[in-house]
Amino acid sequence: MKAKTAYSLHSPFVFDLYTRCINHSKSFEAFHSIEKLRSSLLHNPQLIEVTDLGAGSRKNKQDFRKVNAIARHSMSSRKVSELLFRLVDYFQPQHILELGTSLGINTLYLAKAQPSAQVTTMEGCPNIASIARKNFKSQQVESIQLMEGNIDKTLPYFLDNASKLDFVFLDANHREAPTIRYFEQCLAKSHEDSVFILDDIYWSQGMQRAWEQIQKHPQVMLTIDLFRVGLVFFRNKQPKQHFKLRF
Repeated sequence: MKAKTAYSLHSPFVFDLYTRCINHSKSFEAFHSIEKLRSSLLHNPQLIEVTDLGAGSRKNKQDFRKVNAIARHSMSSRKVSELLFRLVDYFQPQHILELGTSLGINTLYLAKAQPSAQVTTMEGCPNIASIARKNFKSQQVESIQLMEGNIDKTLPYFLDNASKLDFVFLDANHREAPTIRYFEQCLAKSHEDSVFILDDIYWSQGMQRAWEQIQKHPQVMLTIDLFRVGLVFFRNKQPKQHFKLRF
């Protein structure tokens, strides 16, 4: 209800981003094949054992779950996935990191938006990671590096060897402390033009507090609240600003 539209924007950077990317309905050829894969996952009755290292699912706390249930409750909506694609297409990052692979749908959107980019994604559950790898292979995408294991261990190792991060999508442990910790760890490899995206910023009171704390971080100069996701920028040549926009 508090979200604004393009007509209220006085920031040229945000106005251009909102009108040309966020609030844009342009379709890309890559969408069709990924959405066909999404549909097959939503109809996949395979039962697998799930290792939850984060906040887990609100809908299903069982150790064994069907792939279609994971797809239904854990994957981002098509609207959010397509937004990720448009953001990568808009900013053209070369070093992309995703925390929380799940079944790999968002990973494919990130990778297909910028085929020349190096995409690293991290997943804690071995069986889910295995399905994601099969999905990457079925889509003939070879630019994705999937790191399997507890992100508390894989992320520091990756960052020790990473040169920089242009684009980060945080969609892993939906709890306050880990979210803030992962954000601050990734900051070490960020730069003025980096883009960080946080998923489910209103998923819980803890996630909302994490989002509010990140907005206040001294290195964060601009944030855009789209309700489902939050966009974070580090443009240090402009005053600190926060926007809530309709999406």
